[in-house]
Amino acid sequence: MGPEGDIPQSGFSFAGLPSSTTDISASRYVVIPVPYEATTEWLPGTRQGPFSIIESSRLLELYDHELDADVSRAGICTVDELAPELGGPERMVAAVKDEIGRWLDRDKVPVMLGGEHTITIGAVQALLERHPGLSVLQLDAHADLRDSYLGARFSQATVMRRIHELCPAAQAGVRSLSSAERQLIEEQSLPVVFWPPKEDTDTWLGKLTSALTDTVYVTIDADVFDSAVLPWVGTPEPGGLTWDDVWLVLREIAGQKTIVGFDVVEFCPRAVGAAPSAYMLAKLVYRLIGHIWKGAGSNPTNTARAGSTEQEATQHG
Repeated sequence: MGPEGDIPQSGFSFAGLPSSTTDISASRYVVIPVPYEATTEWLPGTRQGPFSIIESSRLLELYDHELDADVSRAGICTVDELAPELGGPERMVAAVKDEIGRWLDRDKVPVMLGGEHTITIGAVQALLERHPGLSVLQLDAHADLRDSYLGARFSQATVMRRIHELCPAAQAGVRSLSSAERQLIEEQSLPVVFWPPKEDTDTWLGKLTSALTDTVYVTIDADVFDSAVLPWVGTPEPGGLTWDDVWLVLREIAGQKTIVGFDVVEFCPRAVGAAPSAYMLAKLVYRLIGHIWKGAGSNPTNTARAGSTEQEATQHG
């Protein structure tokens, strides 16, 4: 695969888009790989998730038929990976906060690729300092509401408990949780859509949107998908969302709210067979950038970076 025109694709960058210093300065959306994995207790390998998604993204067509736009014109670049912090999850969360804050200060929209879900805490902390009215939408098979897990208060099993302590949050896709987590949800009337939902679509989707403020950070755990659709995750769970289910939610949120950043975490490419799943997540990332871009009032006919009109990816059939 290769681009049409004269602009070369860079070696390690999302969708093969140029990511020189100049490109980074001109871009609005910054893809940040964070290959951190420390508290996952089942299937190891989420640290390879960011690289697998980025590698597969080179197969994307830059034109998205749903959006009727070349999303690369929004201005997308890829920056160096954030090296894992070996001093423990709390220090890694602090490192993520600093990294995300650095890009927010440059007026970028962070697109973080994990790695385990713990890293989301740092991103939310950074965004809250700049968007005090922030709320969080979590798409996930697991509630992640434990106060501590295996002695750790910062882990992939406690991420949403820590986030609920910071700001409003709504959760969808949940189908695995402890009795203590279920009790917390009921006692605090937390906005959680269990899957499959018992209410009609308008009711449960309205529950999510009404629980969120106008400014939203979206965190997507790959295990929100049915394990028959996307089995390559750190903690697979059957009975989840399809591609269309996920987009039903994301389109609604992108259309009604301002999304100021998002992440995709917990993808675990353990074997060659994981490549289609990596591509699926790459397309999710690319299309969500497109929805945020269009939702922000951008005109798809405008070019965000010089030369981007000439660059097209050709997908081999």
